[in-house]
Amino acid sequence: MAGATKLMNLTLHVWRQKGPSDPGRMVEYKATNVSPDMSLLEMLDVVNDELTEKGEEPIAFEFDCREGICGTCGLVINGRPHGPNKAATTCQVYMRDFTDGDHLYIEPWRAAGFPVLKDCVVDRAAFDRIIQAGGFVSVNTGNAVDGNAIPIPKHQANLAMDAAACIGCGACVAACKNASAMLFVAAKVSHLALLPQGEVERTERVRQMVYQMDAEGFGACTNQAECEAACPKEISIDFIAKMNREFMRSCTLSQKSRGDSGGTG
Repeated sequence: MAGATKLMNLTLHVWRQKGPSDPGRMVEYKATNVSPDMSLLEMLDVVNDELTEKGEEPIAFEFDCREGICGTCGLVINGRPHGPNKAATTCQVYMRDFTDGDHLYIEPWRAAGFPVLKDCVVDRAAFDRIIQAGGFVSVNTGNAVDGNAIPIPKHQANLAMDAAACIGCGACVAACKNASAMLFVAAKVSHLALLPQGEVERTERVRQMVYQMDAEGFGACTNQAECEAACPKEISIDFIAKMNREFMRSCTLSQKSRGDSGGTG
């Protein structure tokens, strides 16, 4: 029929792993008659329907909003976290981004801090523990404070919002050769360090979050910016520099405090 959308046929190479202790392997599947208007996750839904009809185990992968908001989705597609598009999550990848006959290699995030639970699903609870290590923000209870009650310079507010845009998807970790979580932690530390509401716990927060990041087994940063390139929200590595300054300031103040109180350094 004239004007009909040309359907695509692709070969998928998908990481299958029954559980954390299973070695896992790549398994080949055929995705046929795929509409180029499908998202990649919708294509996987169709493949899973076909597997289920054949009595086979469907491919496990994560998703929630499918709108690039929540950060739940996360696949390494042809070696790139979140796939071929810049500033986009996995759920924002469409089949028109590929060519008929392509081979797609689909894998989970690869990091010691993100152990594989099943297939392409990883445990990202380490990020939650890092956030929890940061503690709380001191506020007065009662009615909600007016948004303009505390004047904040525009530039500072913009920087804080840039850092707060982090959705915690973990692409930065998956992109880094050292599986470093520095960009994620830096965004969370910087967000609150830039605002007066985060000032009370500022000194202790950065130390505790960095210590927890190290305890979770994430690697060190080598400043090659793979994290920034893979980030769907384009978080700048400038925040890593800010976090390092915050950490050094915190350690210095902590040492002075222990010295003033007669403690050992």
